[in-house]
Amino acid sequence: MLSNKRKVLLGVTLLVSALSCQQSQYALSTPGRSEPPTVITKPLPDKVAPQIQQLIASAIEQTKVTTSYDPAYVGIEYPNGDVPQETGVCSDVIVRAFRKSGVDLQKEVHEDMGRAWANYPKRWGAARRDPNIDHRRVGNLMVYFERQGKSLPVTTDRNQYLPGDVVSWDLGNKVDHIGIVVNVWSEPSKGYLIVHNIGSGARMEDVLLNWEITGHFRYFAN
Repeated sequence: MLSNKRKVLLGVTLLVSALSCQQSQYALSTPGRSEPPTVITKPLPDKVAPQIQQLIASAIEQTKVTTSYDPAYVGIEYPNGDVPQETGVCSDVIVRAFRKSGVDLQKEVHEDMGRAWANYPKRWGAARRDPNIDHRRVGNLMVYFERQGKSLPVTTDRNQYLPGDVVSWDLGNKVDHIGIVVNVWSEPSKGYLIVHNIGSGARMEDVLLNWEITGHFRYFAN
């Protein structure tokens, strides 16, 4: 028989593993969470794709709406299903921003998994597709972007990461995280900020190089 303490720890571990986005907000915080002293909103190029403008605008808008983090498994509609806007996980930032750009990642990932099930990770013990959760797992989003030919080289050169790019990280112990580069520039670090949800809601922060970068994706051409 498991003790009550071990049962609680096991439950927390399973909850974190369910989404593989990040650990509980009580166990993980953003290094150097304070905002940089000087930021500038840089204008996008005149001929930038409208989808990129919509992607960025949605990501920034989420910082005013999504104020909490909740990794619980939730049954949602399909397609265009979502958890309440005021909460979610790191992957929900991406899914919501892409929907504003005309791409429903819930539907796209679900259909692509049907075409290439063997290509997608199985570390969650999934035996079949699940439109409630598949698109909310960072590993699945990474495979989908890669299969669409949207991968770019992973580097620590800040200049290679442009507004609208999607970035994934390993926070340690194989815990995945994901966010979007926006057109707000940090003068101290000479790089763009990231909109992400690591435990306290969607935030715009200078965190590009805070963790090991595992993926760099550009879905819409600049």
